[in-house]
Amino acid sequence: MLRLISLTLGLLLAACSSMEYNLPAVSSDTDGNRRAGKFIWHDLISDDPKGTEAFYGALFGWEFQSLELLGANYWVISLDGAPIAGMVEQSGIAAQRDISQWMSVISVADADTAMKIISEAGGTVLREPVSIGDRGTIAVFADAQGAHFATLTTPSGDPLDSESLPGEGAFLWHELWTSNVPAASTLYAELGDLDAVALDREGADGADIDFRVLRSDKLTRAGIRSLPDPDMPSLWMPYLRVETIERLEQLLLQVPELGGEVLVPALPRPAGGYVSVIAGPSGAPIALQTWGSDQPLIKDL
Repeated sequence: MLRLISLTLGLLLAACSSMEYNLPAVSSDTDGNRRAGKFIWHDLISDDPKGTEAFYGALFGWEFQSLELLGANYWVISLDGAPIAGMVEQSGIAAQRDISQWMSVISVADADTAMKIISEAGGTVLREPVSIGDRGTIAVFADAQGAHFATLTTPSGDPLDSESLPGEGAFLWHELWTSNVPAASTLYAELGDLDAVALDREGADGADIDFRVLRSDKLTRAGIRSLPDPDMPSLWMPYLRVETIERLEQLLLQVPELGGEVLVPALPRPAGGYVSVIAGPSGAPIALQTWGSDQPLIKDL
């Protein structure tokens, strides 16, 4: 079943990334430089766009702008007026809930070089590099362990690294849950010219977790950890920021009322705060992480 879902999703991602239209740049807040290895965008593939819009709109105040007038089944998602993600309508496929997925998008300096690195590491090219206008050149892959992700080479530079915490409901962190931490660390470190640093981490059961962070100089870009459950597929998990545990508990009460599902209840996290995993109406998992204003920027850990 997982193999069939992976294949179907791969075909879907290839179709979505091959649409011929001009998507807006991910940000106007740039100095013209690319920041390889940084996650600079997020796309949600959903079989229930209306339900998804209502769900995240109620939870976090996300606003969805349709690009249908430009010939695209695509929505730009904004928070407090700033674009943070996009949504692609999952059309033309008899979709199951577990096909829907958040797609994390990594900046790379050169799309063809990235494709070569991923292929040589045993990954699969789901969509070769293609221009999507002002946004840049995108490609879609599965790494050797099956985790899906996209790369983007922007024409006008990547978003600046912020000197403040993102607001509630914005993307805070990205973590790869994988069946092979050493191999995945090597791939993504090479892809973004990053350093992979091992950290001591314990799971909820007290057992050691193989956990590493990807760093660019002193900036931490993402984490890589062993699978929480050996039977689950490898995946990139995006995290949204929540201010306090009290606020997180309020949100978790709303999730089922809005048509979503709480997949993992709030648990303490070794790095600090509490984390929960939820899914919206289309079934795509996403993590909610409490991170107060008195805690350091994730990128500086």
